Amino acid sequence: MKKVVITDYGMGNLDSVARAVQECGGDPVVSCKTEDFQQAHYIILPGVGAFATGMSHLHTSGLQEVLREQVIDRGIPFLGICLGMQLLATKGLEGGETSGLGWIEGEVKRLEPDSSDIRIPHVGWNEVTFDSSSPLFAGVPTGKDFYFVHSYHFVCQHPQDAIAHTPYCGQFVSAINKKNIFGVQFHPEKSQRLGFQVIKNFLALS
Repeated sequence: MKKVVITDYGMGNLDSVARAVQECGGDPVVSCKTEDFQQAHYIILPGVGAFATGMSHLHTSGLQEVLREQVIDRGIPFLGICLGMQLLATKGLEGGETSGLGWIEGEVKRLEPDSSDIRIPHVGWNEVTFDSSSPLFAGVPTGKDFYFVHSYHFVCQHPQDAIAHTPYCGQFVSAINKKNIFGVQFHPEKSQRLGFQVIKNFLALS
């Protein structure tokens, strides 16, 4: 069974992600220890909260460099969930302009309602449309609903890095990918069968 390290940096419900990984056939380890990351087959960065706070926690814990060594230098498959996806950006504007990990070029901006009945934060089920060629969505029909909780969204500098979109506040990017790095704005661990299929697909990457 392959070891899946779930990054413990004090942001988000780590236990629910660990339970989902276990149900999907992975061996989850919630950790902030360098040695666990060095032994990881897969790395997940979950998160709920503000961009600036998330980056502060990664920096002060030393995990920013640990993640870079494993994901960028070694090429370990990586999945960012919700805030974990947003932190991949060049910069974020939540909590003050803050530099992100910079692994996928773009910036994280607040969702802007395009009509009076649109509510922020965006909470609940909404459809995700995508290019069926992405391995992250293998066996998942496009246009199905996933569960979201967020007020900010990832604006990709390069359109090819966006692999899924959701029709809210016009349209926002709901999944990204560059090489071994994936991110989803929705919560697959809360998205029932199709969310679990996304996790299984991630754990099938080599």
